[in-house]
Amino acid sequence: MSHKNSQVKPPINQRVLTLGITPDALSPDDFPPGVETLEELVAMRKRSWAALQATGVDGEAGYVSLDPDEAEAELRRLFDGHSFGVVLIGGGIKNVPEYTVLFERIVNVLIDLQPDIRLSFSSHPTNVPEALQRWLKRS
Repeated sequence: MSHKNSQVKPPINQRVLTLGITPDALSPDDFPPGVETLEELVAMRKRSWAALQATGVDGEAGYVSLDPDEAEAELRRLFDGHSFGVVLIGGGIKNVPEYTVLFERIVNVLIDLQPDIRLSFSSHPTNVPEALQRWLKRS
């Protein structure tokens, strides 16, 4: 699937922000399927980011607290003086029902910070590059 035929304008630039939960805030219950340890998760995230950079994608890997106020403050820091064409919100944020308020806050802060932002969503650290390319290919 793609956004090729969407009438939504493409991203304003190719700069991306991947957004996940800071590793020290996670418990084993929060790990994606097939991930047993925090070390595995961190390594998987690093490999995913390296794979993105290898394709020429520019941007930042950002991590937020589970506390919505702290997450908002971190997003405002990440956007200070920067713009992003696409922000990818990881499955660890959007897939856990207990994090609905956090997810909602993140989406609304992103729109507040940059109304023309494009949002992308992954379901697992291994499909981050694919999820971002859905919007980046439109640019």
